[in-house]
Amino acid sequence: MTGEREVLTYELFGTAVRELARQVADDGFEPDIILSIARGGLFVAGGLGYALDVKNLHVMNVEFYTGVGETLDLPVVLPPVPSTVDLSRRRVLVADDVADTGTTLKLVHDFCAEHVAEVRSAVIYEKPRSAVKCAYVWRRTDRWIDFPWSVLPPVTRRHRGALDT
Repeated sequence: MTGEREVLTYELFGTAVRELARQVADDGFEPDIILSIARGGLFVAGGLGYALDVKNLHVMNVEFYTGVGETLDLPVVLPPVPSTVDLSRRRVLVADDVADTGTTLKLVHDFCAEHVAEVRSAVIYEKPRSAVKCAYVWRRTDRWIDFPWSVLPPVTRRHRGALDT
């Protein structure tokens, strides 16, 4: 990874999501469900949902990054876990902001694989080292990415409770 950063603005994010949606539509893939990987994937899934006219959006909370370049040993699925009944035999588009190591995407793909008709991934950024090669990628980079929703520190720090890790 280079010392330079990739900077995504909210305006450029809008362009990225529309272009991702165009890739999905041009490919003929019609997802029944968009499964977002929280938190960064929430923004992507919402935009894709509108652009692809998909109202059935689900969330899977996965924690892996704890800071800039800092990760847990393995990604952890946080509750609530999506019901596999809701995903059963559906075409699922997994949405996230970045496929960095691909560890989180692999966890979500493995979770879906036994239950869905088909699963594909759409990300704004994919890094060369990603273990998962996504079907739909807006840009490829090896830089650290400044996303508009996470570049500034929180306005307040929450007290960490039993469900917060």
